[in-house]
Amino acid sequence: MFSGQLLYEGKAKRVYVKDENTLLMEFKDVVTALDGVKVSQAPGKGVLNAALSAFFFRLLEFRGVNTHFIGYDGGRVLTVRRLRMVPVEVIVRNYAYGSLIKRLPLYKPLSKLGKPIVEYHYKNDELHDPLILPEDIVNTGLMSEEELNIVNEVSLRVNEVLSSELIKYGLTLVDFKLEFGRDVDGRLLVADEISGDTIRVIDVDGRHLDKEVFRKGGSVEDLILAYSTLARRLGINVGF
Repeated sequence: MFSGQLLYEGKAKRVYVKDENTLLMEFKDVVTALDGVKVSQAPGKGVLNAALSAFFFRLLEFRGVNTHFIGYDGGRVLTVRRLRMVPVEVIVRNYAYGSLIKRLPLYKPLSKLGKPIVEYHYKNDELHDPLILPEDIVNTGLMSEEELNIVNEVSLRVNEVLSSELIKYGLTLVDFKLEFGRDVDGRLLVADEISGDTIRVIDVDGRHLDKEVFRKGGSVEDLILAYSTLARRLGINVGF
């Protein structure tokens, strides 16, 4: 499909080299959960997640947030800037859910937090992406204190943009995951994807339109329906 060199293949995407500064990110029709223990083929998922990511990246760029996004082919491939990825996952939480409740059961599920919580996780499959402190990030050289402050500020800005957009469609942003990378000038940009795999979104009836459907035992068909519903609610036309 691509003439470029395969640079990386992960659980959900393949990344190809287009040229020195540009990559092609292909979204796969595969869904995983429980740290890769649960794996299924999911026809149509790649196109849906590519379309959702393109929508959210364009929205962020329009609202002044710098990302790695360059373009979208209308199918399952995004063209993105080549970055040096920082092995830190940033999770922004607006409501108590998931691992937050497991760590501290005092929270009531889906209770609104007083203010958004920003968490940092070391991106490492073997260690199951452990929660780390801001001090850990600086002390180990993953980011400088200045860079960490930028990432925190940008992550909260992304939260504002996504939350305010989703609420227009009767949707609530529970939480989401971001990744960052450095460009050739050392600037930190929002990278990877923003899709049904990386955000939790519920409608007014509390139904998930995200990967939580699959995590909780739903079928692949249930997952595709959830992602399709999210895309449709946002006015995204997806053909597959």
